[in-house]
Amino acid sequence: MPEWPEMENYRTRLSGLIAGQTITGVEVTRAKSINVEPARFEAELTGRTVWFIERKGKMLIFHLDNGKRLLLHLMLGGLMYFGADEETPERSVQVAIRFQRGTLRFIGLRLGYIHLLTQKETEAQLKDLGPDPFDQRLTLERFKERFKGKRGAIKTALVDQHVLSGIGNCYADEMAFEAGLRPDARIPELAPESWERLFDAMRTVLHDALNKGGYMELPLTADDTLTGGYNDHCLVYDRGGEPCRRCGGTIVQAEISSRKMFYCPNCQQAR
Repeated sequence: MPEWPEMENYRTRLSGLIAGQTITGVEVTRAKSINVEPARFEAELTGRTVWFIERKGKMLIFHLDNGKRLLLHLMLGGLMYFGADEETPERSVQVAIRFQRGTLRFIGLRLGYIHLLTQKETEAQLKDLGPDPFDQRLTLERFKERFKGKRGAIKTALVDQHVLSGIGNCYADEMAFEAGLRPDARIPELAPESWERLFDAMRTVLHDALNKGGYMELPLTADDTLTGGYNDHCLVYDRGGEPCRRCGGTIVQAEISSRKMFYCPNCQQAR
């Protein structure tokens, strides 16, 4: 599932491609991917201009010139591609939005969605999201307060979108590794210095992943050489049974709260 780096990468790159551009047409091939009738969706979008694109957690918000928004959540398996018709990847496209410069295609939206909403409806959808990892108001002390009263594992809390927004399975494991903590370390048992390491690791890992384009499998455009560049840089995630790139030990794959977790038993501790 795309997380903070993937969606921020999409936001940045799409802003340069479609911000200020007028929608010239819309095609919906899977009605379940949207929240209104396809005919209404197409009619309300055609002729509208995308003013700017915002990210909230794992979601993108396309602000339209009439005050409405498109709220996008790719969920598991969702991708985007922007380009001319002849460049279209051989993938199942659920929604396509046409602009003067090309078409933005939403691919693999079997669980994901793109909803047409008013400002109030959008705010209602997002009101329970936790703060962004890079929110300037999120100091170390406020970061620790987000976990107050929780007694479970650190990974379970990190992927809870009510605690912090934008972190999922991959980067929770990568942050824990960077901080020298096991993903199943119990929150009440963390030492004070562990909180500081985890806070710093959160921003270090997310920033590095963004600079490398995240772990998406498909480039956004035909000439996009950045998106997906983080795929070969994960230190623990999805590397069960492989050697640790720091100590040479074996990466362990386990499960916590029905989620996979990956860690190095030599480099990561329980506190």
